[in-house]
Amino acid sequence: MRYWWVNQNQTYRHEVQGGYLWSPKRRADGARNPFYEYMREVSPGDIILSFTDTRIAAIGIAKSYCWESPKPEEFGQAGQNWENIGWKVGVDFAELTNRIRPKDHIDVLRPLLPGRHAPLQPNGNGLQAVYLTELPPDLAEVLLGLIGQEAQPLLGAAANVLPAAADDLEQWERKIERSIAEDPGVQETDRLAIIRARSGQGIFKERVSRIERRCRITGVENPVHLVASHCKPWRDSNNEERLNGENGLLLTPSIDHLFDRGFIGFENNGILIVSPVAHRPSLNRMGVETERVVRVGNFTAGQKEFLDFHRNSVLLQAVRS
Repeated sequence: MRYWWVNQNQTYRHEVQGGYLWSPKRRADGARNPFYEYMREVSPGDIILSFTDTRIAAIGIAKSYCWESPKPEEFGQAGQNWENIGWKVGVDFAELTNRIRPKDHIDVLRPLLPGRHAPLQPNGNGLQAVYLTELPPDLAEVLLGLIGQEAQPLLGAAANVLPAAADDLEQWERKIERSIAEDPGVQETDRLAIIRARSGQGIFKERVSRIERRCRITGVENPVHLVASHCKPWRDSNNEERLNGENGLLLTPSIDHLFDRGFIGFENNGILIVSPVAHRPSLNRMGVETERVVRVGNFTAGQKEFLDFHRNSVLLQAVRS
């Protein structure tokens, strides 16, 4: 279990009532933001303290891993300069009666503030630049102790969370499918191929098969047992990229799931990346070795470009600056 602090001055009502966290992927100038990157490392069962209007107003229990998702429509003018595609985490929030004001306890909290990415200024004031940041366990325990009895049942519940699915990915991709189906500028044969490519079949699989011969992890070669998995997700790609054979790997269904959800990725030099939030015993049972360096072979120049997108926008691993 990890502990997180989220600043929700603009979005508290929407996120707490809606049961989620959402952030852009990048700042408005295109630069990385460590407080958005942290979204990629939240795991089911993590504890989230919600800070708004100078007080901790709610405690959340993460119920999902992070996934890519459009900006919630209910945000309206809040964050109007944020990009439209960002990170989302499902959260069960419980609003508090005892809403402590951390500034009132800063003499106790100050020695426990981390040197980097602290949730508060040394004087106890909030930090506008912070969205989500990790809390050291000793700081989290003091804050939870100040909240008191309301926090205890939530801590117990966090230990028994069953991970939930990314609940709006299917809806998002179906919406894209409908727009393709209704686009008069797309020829009928192309339209069918693009839609079939979403499930890793058809022309896309044929084109990937010209480059890839087997699953990079399991070694399975029989195409009956392989799907063509997009490196740059189908939902993020344009129509050319959706059918580009270099935007794919042939993977067995279980490995496709891990790659598609960001639990694994690949460096351009062929080294396997295992997300820090991945459940390693499960990966081992699925045929993924996690205790040694795994090299899966070389990639083409085109594949490397698409794998770069996967590392930056799919892999569940924060990029440290």
